[in-house]
Amino acid sequence: MNSTRVLDLLEAGDWKAAHEIVQKESSTLAAWLHGIVHILEGDLDNARGWYRKAERDFPGADAAKAEIAAARRAVAADRGPTPSAH
Repeated sequence: MNSTRVLDLLEAGDWKAAHEIVQKESSTLAAWLHGIVHILEGDLDNARGWYRKAERDFPGADAAKAEIAAARRAVAADRGPTPSAH
């Protein structure tokens, strides 16, 4: 899954395109991103379910922007430091 692409789509508010990607995945990260999709959609019951699958506390209806930022940080940390150009 191209998590950066999903996060870019979520940040742009294009939850439908992001949903097309995350619904095909089964990782914990995908479940978290899927939860964010449903927050943006306004389907909070569904979002809660995906947060449970991601083993994360549901942050509430107004947390999409903060959750996207947190997910972006998690993805960056998982990739490790970016090599510097010489």
